[in-house]
Amino acid sequence: MFTGLVERLGLVVATRETTDGRALRISGGDLAEQLSPGESIAVNGVCQTIATKDESGGDTFGVVAVGETLRRTTLGELSPGASVHLERPLRVGDRLGGHWVQGHVDGVGVVAEVRRDGHDHAIRIELPEDLSRYVVEKGSIAVDGVSLTVGRTERSPAAFWVHIIPETRERTLVGAYVRGARVNLEVDILAKHVERLLGGFGRDEREEIR
Repeated sequence: MFTGLVERLGLVVATRETTDGRALRISGGDLAEQLSPGESIAVNGVCQTIATKDESGGDTFGVVAVGETLRRTTLGELSPGASVHLERPLRVGDRLGGHWVQGHVDGVGVVAEVRRDGHDHAIRIELPEDLSRYVVEKGSIAVDGVSLTVGRTERSPAAFWVHIIPETRERTLVGAYVRGARVNLEVDILAKHVERLLGGFGRDEREEIR
């Protein structure tokens, strides 16, 4: 379980295809010293298991993105030199500063517009239609693992706006997003559980059945 508060930026230093998927080696600076094989870490919002660690005193670690991860996220698009968000999972007793984030990406969104108006930095992100029902105004959403508040939503095409504060611009990659950028999205898990408890179907699916 994560909170969507990025601890630091990492750097992809190598990638290679394997029989299991795609191996990524990431430089994590001093954060890498605190990691051990078998532990979890969120890479651009995707929960990954530490597969290897540089035991020679270096600051790199390795993860392997399997087929399902590559189909649902942007990890397969990363190449050496790419910066990524890194966050370790919560420990018992830690403060929950963002919102409940599992690291289980629901789909990929596309940055459709970036608008600067004075100090306001607004980003419009289009998302898959089947995810739009989980996104509500003033609700939470994780974008590449960053916990953000939804400013407003749009229906056609399905999209939402987020407004980025200076701290987020400085500490994450969100402030550098440009039109066309593909981003990992994780909607609020509570919304999905409520939908399931109410019958297992979204509104659109119930209307089709009728």
